[in-house]
Amino acid sequence: MSSQEIHFDEIISRYRSDPYDYVDMHAIHAGKVQFLVEEDAQVESVSGEWNHIPGTVLYEINRERNPKKVTSQTNGTVDSINLELDGKFVEAGEKLLTIRHPLKKKEIIEAILQEVLFLFEAPERARYFFAMDIQSRIEQKGARSVFIQPGDEIITMSLMKRDTPVFYTGEPGIIHSVYFKPGDSVDIGQPLIGVCAEDKFPLVQKVITRVKAEWE
Repeated sequence: MSSQEIHFDEIISRYRSDPYDYVDMHAIHAGKVQFLVEEDAQVESVSGEWNHIPGTVLYEINRERNPKKVTSQTNGTVDSINLELDGKFVEAGEKLLTIRHPLKKKEIIEAILQEVLFLFEAPERARYFFAMDIQSRIEQKGARSVFIQPGDEIITMSLMKRDTPVFYTGEPGIIHSVYFKPGDSVDIGQPLIGVCAEDKFPLVQKVITRVKAEWE
């Protein structure tokens, strides 16, 4: 068994023993916080045909007599709450609570992929498009037919009405996963594409097949 296979087995074992994502919720701005849920409470994310039903209310934050209730964007269980902040003034971005979200099969596959692929991230908050030749190849044969290597111009970044070419700086490989829709705004540091070395591709596909077969 190769070291790569051992690595994949370790990753799969970790998700099997703890198949959850732990989502930290932070204060959206400065203000006085009042928690509206308790630890171990079940919470729901936004729902409805048009996403018109808000998620479970988690906390209320009051700034300058302007209270705002913040709802959950994921489903799961309240894993922990920073109760010492209840009724206190907090700064923007302070961690308030954590939700334990049970991962579905598709989410587990995606989480594993993001661990084993090389993630090429957005250098700025901007809108992104594939370079014309890359987009053409994707449209003709799919992203996984496209091999890229360092120095290739693969993406165009559109910022302040100015287009700038983005050159690939990761390991050589095929574009296995695409994490953005051309023209959408992407935050700095968010992955744009996931690249898989050609010799690792069969093993990655094997792991995906294994997860689909073994996970309920």
